[in-house]
This record gives sequence, structure tokens and C-alpha cells, in this order.
Amino acid sequence: MKVRKGRLAVFSFLVVAILAIVCTTTGNIWNNITKGLDLQGGFEVLYQAEPGQKVNAQIMKDAAAAIERRVNVLGVSEPEITVEGTNRIRVQLAGVQDQKKARELLGKEAHLTFRDPTGKKVLIDGKDLKQNGAKVDFDPQTNQPIVTLQMKNADKLADVTRKYLGQPMPIYLDENQLSAPVIQSVITGGEAQITGQRTVEEAQELADLLNAGAIPVKLEEKSSFAVDASLGADSLRESLIAGLYAVLAIFIFVIGYYRLPGLIAVITLIAYSYLVLLTFMLMDVTLTLPGIAAFILGIGMAVDANIIMNERIREELRVGRSIPAAVRAGSKRSFLTIFDSNITTIIAAAVLFAYGTSSVKGFSVSLVIGIIVSFLTAVALSRILINLLVRSNILKSPGLFSVREDEISDL
Repeated sequence: MKVRKGRLAVFSFLVVAILAIVCTTTGNIWNNITKGLDLQGGFEVLYQAEPGQKVNAQIMKDAAAAIERRVNVLGVSEPEITVEGTNRIRVQLAGVQDQKKARELLGKEAHLTFRDPTGKKVLIDGKDLKQNGAKVDFDPQTNQPIVTLQMKNADKLADVTRKYLGQPMPIYLDENQLSAPVIQSVITGGEAQITGQRTVEEAQELADLLNAGAIPVKLEEKSSFAVDASLGADSLRESLIAGLYAVLAIFIFVIGYYRLPGLIAVITLIAYSYLVLLTFMLMDVTLTLPGIAAFILGIGMAVDANIIMNERIREELRVGRSIPAAVRAGSKRSFLTIFDSNITTIIAAAVLFAYGTSSVKGFSVSLVIGIIVSFLTAVALSRILINLLVRSNILKSPGLFSVREDEISDL
């Protein structure tokens, strides 16, 4: 008797613990999930390599990496930068406050050159700059912001400054002259300076651009669009409301039709939803509208696993098995069916991820995560809960499984 009461106590404890954890931590988890462009606003731009250039997969990959380094200057979390086809790069920046500044930063080539006094011959190229070798400093005499540069080859800088001593050495960013300092002495330490910045912010932006490096191919903007933050918030709110209605409809159906197993299914679905959101947060998944659609679809697939198992249990009850025997047999018979259906969905999601665009990839990632988590909840957790109730010996009526007495065979 004590063992039976203990199992009922364990069941009660698990249910209360699940609901308590979900209620107290879901809000914090949701706030820490990265939202995509369509949920929090931002902008998207599609670049294409200008015709007549030598372009291959590696060059486009390097260009995407250079763009990502520039995006990091903006402080954007989880930018979506993808190479499409053989000559296009799509950039999605969610939560960008100053879209004009972002577009200007992405569009600049940032090719630094030190030239002879005529401005025609390149003496030192930006490639000679050390990685992250540009930083903001201040002129000790005027206290004006300057950008200091660390060169890879100090001897090269010394030779150039020795040759052109007393003459101006214009510094260009792309084809725009930044300054034309006169070489006062031979620079032997491998450190150069760029003056002429009016503010610290202007100097910092220049240093960031130089550290990001030049994009290895000229890109032209093919299309772009912006999503206002308020529109993203509206989309998120409407999506959540639609999802809530869908989930409530599922809960009402499974409880009304399957009785006690339906109630257990609802508990496991709550646990499923919580674990999926937690996984999104831990894996730094960027949640988009297609991702929310996949999340809601995953709830439907998770409840489908419960329905398959419950139907198998009901079939066993109808042929005259006892409740414990029906639960064991029904759980065993349903497993392969649930496994096969989920494997086929994972295969489809893998194909979508391999060949789809960024939004489709987000949908497929969310779908796969949902399927994996459903095995932990809709299959494992639901079996644990129902077996605890069965072994506590309080389930004595087939009616709790929505099976009428006249449906049970005498065989």
C-alpha cells in the first residue's frame, strides 16, 4: 500500500515540479532567445558581385566574412549572412537602430593605401596593416583624436619615409583622401598615424573599418527592405496569439477525447514547449516567424505521438486486457510507428536545411529540435507518468481511457 502511495506521490511531485518550473522561468527564457528580422525589426540587403570580376566560392566566402566583421562593429547579435548561388550575399540584420549607418558601413570597400606625393603610386597597401592593428589614440599636442596603425613590416615603412622625407604622403581610403601628412622624420617603429578625424566616434569608425579589412570583391546592392521594430512586434504578438489559440484547441481536444491520457498528454506538451524554448536559447537559435510556425507544428507532431500511443492502449483494452497489460502492450506497439514517422520528417527537414534559403533553414532547424525534444517528452515522459499512475493502482476503470464497457470484448 505504501509503495502505491509512493508512486502516486512521485507522479504528483513531477507534475507540480514541471508546472512550477515552466511558470517561473519561461518569461526569462523567452526574453533571452534571439529574435529574427521579422520579429524585432531591422533590415535586409542583397548584394551581387559586379560583372567582369573573377569570382569563385572562396572569394564570396571571404567577402561574407569581411561583411560579418563589419557587422560586428555595429554590435548586431546573430546577423544572418549567407552566400547564395555563385555571386550573391544576403545580409539580414535584426534590431539595427541606425539603418543608414549600417548600409554605409557595409558598402564601403575600406581599401587603405599610402601613396606618393602625386597620389598616383601606391607605396604601402592596407594588406601591410597588422590584424586589428588600427586603434584610436590622441595627439599629445592638440588632444585631437587620431588613428594609429601598426604595420607588419617596419622596414618597409622606414624605407618609404626615408625616401620621401619632407614630402607629403597622402593616405587614401578607397579613392577618398583622408589626409596628406608631411613626413617629418623616418618612422622606424612600424607605427603610422592618420590625422584629420573631427570626433572620437569618427576615428573609431575608421579604425573599425580598417581592422575589418577590405571586401575582396566589388559588390552592388540588388535589393533591400527594412522592417520597422513596431511591425516586427505586431507580427510577434499576432503569431503568439495564433499559436496560443492553436495550442488551447489541441489541449481541449485531447482532454475531451482521451480523458486521463489526454491530461497526461497536455502535461507532456507543456514540458515539450518549455524544453524547445530552452534549447533555442542554449543553442543561440535565431527565432523567426517560420521558426514559430515550425514550433507550433512540432506541438502538433508531439501530440500526435501521444495520440498514437493512446489509441494502441485503447485497442488493447477493447480486446479484454487489463489496464496494466494494455498500457505495456500499447506503449510497445506504438513506439516503432512514432519513430518511423519522426525519422521521415527529420529527413525532409534535412533536405530543406541543405537547399533552402535562410528562412527555410530556420524552419528546418526549429522542426528538427522539436522532433528530438518530442521523443523526450511525448514518448518518454508520458510513459513515465502513465506508468506511475497504473502502478499506484488507482486506474481501475477503462472509462478513464475513454473506452466504454460495451466496447470491451469478452474474449
